Amino acid sequence: MTISITDREMLEKPQDSEVVLSVSGVSKKFCRDLKRSLFYGVRDIAGELVGLREKSETLRAKEFWALKDVSFELRRGEALGLVGKNGSGKSTLLRIIAGLIKPDTGSVKVKGRIAPLIALGAGFNPILTGRENVYANMSILGLSKKEINERFDEVIEFAEIGDAIDAPVQTYSSGMAARLGFASAIHTEPDILLIDEVLAVGDIKFQSKCHRKLSELRQQGTSFILVSHNSQIVLGVCDIAVYLCKGQQLQFGDIYSVIFQYERDLFPNNYEQELGTLSRPEKIPSESNGLDIIYLSFKDFQDRQIKSIVSGQAVDLCIGCKVHKPLSNIITRINFYETNSGSSPIQFLSNYNDKKKIDLPEGEHEIIIQMPYFCFKPGIYQIKIVVRNNALFTLDHVESFRFQVDSNGSMTSCEFYQPHSWKILSY
Repeated sequence: MTISITDREMLEKPQDSEVVLSVSGVSKKFCRDLKRSLFYGVRDIAGELVGLREKSETLRAKEFWALKDVSFELRRGEALGLVGKNGSGKSTLLRIIAGLIKPDTGSVKVKGRIAPLIALGAGFNPILTGRENVYANMSILGLSKKEINERFDEVIEFAEIGDAIDAPVQTYSSGMAARLGFASAIHTEPDILLIDEVLAVGDIKFQSKCHRKLSELRQQGTSFILVSHNSQIVLGVCDIAVYLCKGQQLQFGDIYSVIFQYERDLFPNNYEQELGTLSRPEKIPSESNGLDIIYLSFKDFQDRQIKSIVSGQAVDLCIGCKVHKPLSNIITRINFYETNSGSSPIQFLSNYNDKKKIDLPEGEHEIIIQMPYFCFKPGIYQIKIVVRNNALFTLDHVESFRFQVDSNGSMTSCEFYQPHSWKILSY
């Protein structure tokens, strides 16, 4: 899959090739049996004290590899996405990088200060006040009391908790504690940020502020490692990615190819996709919920398939589906996202909101969304589509359908295409 890089994307790429994190052959094993795990732990500690413990490549009884031979590098200003199903080893890897646990084999070399945004607020002492917890947490992350004094007001202003800063943390809501934890971590001016599923902190206004701050830090040279199950967030933030599955590193490299492979493995009905087109085989009856999306494409108003759209062009978004039983009141929800712009959709379409009732008999159908002017600026975009039979029952969905918009010749620095015409009146 070939993806063109816009000038805007090139400006966002890190210019410094300095390696700030090197993970080499890292493996970590755990034991599923509690008593045996405690026994192994005591034996390993004793071995380390007398200098007899050796790093072993073999598993003992009841042990399993949480990570096995993981290797990658992160450069200054780079953002790396860490993807994989639950239990794939993502959080374990972050904890090893943060220095919270040791690997059994391999090494982690870090250049600079690390700030882990993992389980925000979990390290706060509930009896201490917010102020006291800020000083404690930022001290642990490597700041002196003088440095914390200089940044304290900025932390409180960013966290938006006001006078509650001098109240015990046990009186805080979970959102207040998370905001304070986020604000404390990012104001340490770290070289590497470890972000584990914490970009949904607070309301949409605060989330937007978090994204702006992270963008600012990245422009200053901070590197990120981001863990998220949301493909839009990872695609919007990261340049490269590591794909883990059951502790094994399946892929490391370009963000688009890694996410594409991850999504193919995540959904059992594998599909083929190029920019602007997607096709999927029919599901077996036991896997279907009554409606299967079998293809997506864009067409012009002459019903010709197009792989890239020109700004201002008239297009149809076509959703091909197979219905196994009559369905009524179908709800189709479509979110459009701009690549490299965060997790918020730039456009949302729904037949429910448009008060367009859709009933589908058994058979093959094409749901067509007609757009007389496609007003997006040039770039790479993605669509998330969910088809439901009511507000809660999902029939089928597509997590990420990517397409390209080209310039019409006049779209240069504009944010969107404005349909218009010219008229002359002479008197």
